[in-house]
Amino acid sequence: MPAKLASAALEAIWQVVCAIPRGQAATYGAVARAAGLPGRARLTGFALRVAPRELKLPWHRVVGAGGRIVFPSGSRQHKEQARRLRAEGVPVTGGRVARSALSAPDER
Repeated sequence: MPAKLASAALEAIWQVVCAIPRGQAATYGAVARAAGLPGRARLTGFALRVAPRELKLPWHRVVGAGGRIVFPSGSRQHKEQARRLRAEGVPVTGGRVARSALSAPDER
């Protein structure tokens, strides 16, 4: 993917992530689809990893398929994501967010 296209793709993903409402979560795949990048769920994960801190993305609102927190169970990241989601009122049980809290972000 040429650098200009890659940059546009990352920015599109970041915009979608920023639009996920407080108290809801979206899957990596749903974020990619909403950014106009169907089938690029892994790119969503990459975009979150390389995002500049100053963007202050609500990364914790993005989860794996079926609402699963993808960080290893018991890891610092897993605990932090679950803590942040719960602080926003998202039910997290057994490392998964409740289906009722999953939303489909608006497509661009």
